[in-house]
Amino acid sequence: MASADRFRDSTQILLPAAALDGVRDELEERFTLTVHREGSQVRIIGSPVEIKRASDFLAMNGVNLA
Repeated sequence: MASADRFRDSTQILLPAAALDGVRDELEERFTLTVHREGSQVRIIGSPVEIKRASDFLAMNGVNLA
């Protein structure tokens, strides 16, 4: 059985809010995701497939996911 941490990692991305400057609108338009602001961070939540696709999109747009 998969651990909760692994499942959570495959269904969300946590980033500084500023990381989405200039790409948030396109991100929300292209993918079925929820983007929730939490103070100075944003939590992007979606299915494992959408999170993978969104991660690839963000990386191609210069957003550091590490």
